[in-house]
Amino acid sequence: MLCINHVNKTLKDRKVLNDICVTFERGKIYGLRGINGSGKTMLMRMAAGLIFPDSGSVSIDGKQLGKDLSFPEKMGVLIENPAFLNAYTGRSNLELLNSLSEEAHPEDVETALLRVGLDPEDRRKYRKYSLGMKQRLGIAAAIMGQPDLLLLDEPINALDEEGIDLFEQIIQQEKDRGAMVLITCHDDERLRRWSDVIVEVVDGRIVSLKEAVGHNIEN
Repeated sequence: MLCINHVNKTLKDRKVLNDICVTFERGKIYGLRGINGSGKTMLMRMAAGLIFPDSGSVSIDGKQLGKDLSFPEKMGVLIENPAFLNAYTGRSNLELLNSLSEEAHPEDVETALLRVGLDPEDRRKYRKYSLGMKQRLGIAAAIMGQPDLLLLDEPINALDEEGIDLFEQIIQQEKDRGAMVLITCHDDERLRRWSDVIVEVVDGRIVSLKEAVGHNIEN
């Protein structure tokens, strides 16, 4: 369970998060909905432990970020644009990331690449990847190792229809195994269809949480 309790954050004299109080549960997909600059990405950054609140607290299963934990345990993140080492292949980039985890398994890399439709044996360097391939690699990095918390900010940017279809399958699979999934997406129809709960964000505030209608991807 992820609990954000009366969180406030100001950056450059602008209040980007304003008294945020919300609880997210595992086994659900939450769609963060709001215009650009509404605070959706900042909320994800806060949940990821990339920024800390000026007041209030963020806790996961009772452990407070910045106090009991530096970052959420078993977290997968794709926020804004994916960034990897240009001189490495996609596989080599993921192997490097995987080596940082204490629970790493060598097969996690190949599994993640296959799930997003990338060839594990592709020897092209990352700098040769198309925008869509880079986005797929970013998703692969996020889902690698079966994270409990999955934060995906505009994950279908630059993806073709095949890539979007694969992404839909992936988030449903992640939800079904019990992950907590937070997503932003400029495509409002898709966001509503993917999500169990729509979280409306306006001017750094959460103004409503509503169960999404017809969210089941398979229907």
